[in-house]
Amino acid sequence: MTRSSDVAAFLARVPLFARVAPADLEAVGQRLRERTLRKGQVLFREGEAGEEMYVVRQGSMVISKPVTGNVEQVLARAGPGDFFGEMSLFDRAPRSATLQAETDTTLLVLDRDNLERLIETSPAAAASFFHALVRVFIERLRNSTDLVAEVTRWGLEATGLDVEGR
Repeated sequence: MTRSSDVAAFLARVPLFARVAPADLEAVGQRLRERTLRKGQVLFREGEAGEEMYVVRQGSMVISKPVTGNVEQVLARAGPGDFFGEMSLFDRAPRSATLQAETDTTLLVLDRDNLERLIETSPAAAASFFHALVRVFIERLRNSTDLVAEVTRWGLEATGLDVEGR
């Protein structure tokens, strides 16, 4: 089995790629490179420039934001099959959180140059990838909208305002 076939077999088990055809997974796999991190190693910090997205192949990552001084608030953990950093492929904005290896970790990396090559050489694979990302973005947006509504309700309840309109 070639390296890209091995990567494609892994991607087939990743929810992001669940609906991507095997041939397209192979094309995507050819554009990914591996990166390993030791436990405790910081991949990037909030505010740094970025142009890569990552899929956790093995291990786990901690996603956090600085609160004050050296204090970080853990937002989430990413394990095998989870991905992050995709926003930087498109908007070139600074990283929105800090990512650190919780364990020894292997990541699959897609940078902007390889994404552009995928678009040029395998437009169908690129379209499948973009479609999969859009589905995830929509799900995340809906979850964020629900969270904003819930936090707003908590704030209203904490101030004593009647949220039921009575």
